[in-house]
Amino acid sequence: MNQKLKINKLYTLSSEKKKFVFNLPLKSSIRIGKRNYPVQLKSDEKFGPYILWKNRKYPVEIVRSRQNRYEILFNDISYTFTVETPFSMQRMKVLDSGKVKSGQETVKAPMPGKIIDVLVREGSAVLRGEPVVILEAMKMQNEIQSPVSGTVIKISAKPNTTVMKDDVLAEIKID
Repeated sequence: MNQKLKINKLYTLSSEKKKFVFNLPLKSSIRIGKRNYPVQLKSDEKFGPYILWKNRKYPVEIVRSRQNRYEILFNDISYTFTVETPFSMQRMKVLDSGKVKSGQETVKAPMPGKIIDVLVREGSAVLRGEPVVILEAMKMQNEIQSPVSGTVIKISAKPNTTVMKDDVLAEIKID
């Protein structure tokens, strides 16, 4: 049974979890209010990549990308966002619904693997989405990110050790 997965929408989530919806295929215009405006993504040797909107060039630079998380500079302003499918958005809702809002959050291993590096220390401040641990699974290095902003109160993960799915890697006190 070989069926193609049909995706007709993509979602982007800002670092503050603000959601933006993009219908696929992407169009070369954006809608603001009730009016459509033509938009083009272009590149040239002088400016590099840029967005052309209302006959003005807005420079775009991808500063960092890892898995589905991107940091870009758009017109010299930094933006961080993730690109999500409808399935991953539904998965996030299900996972968030089971969370108990307390003053503490645990960071758990999403899969079995080997801890490559611990990127934070006990007592350090972390932001939501900031990498905490690098976990190698199936020859791929995965950035395990903090689900909340807060202070790291305990690190259970140690480099070069093996963890199982749902093992606690760190505990974070929510600020």
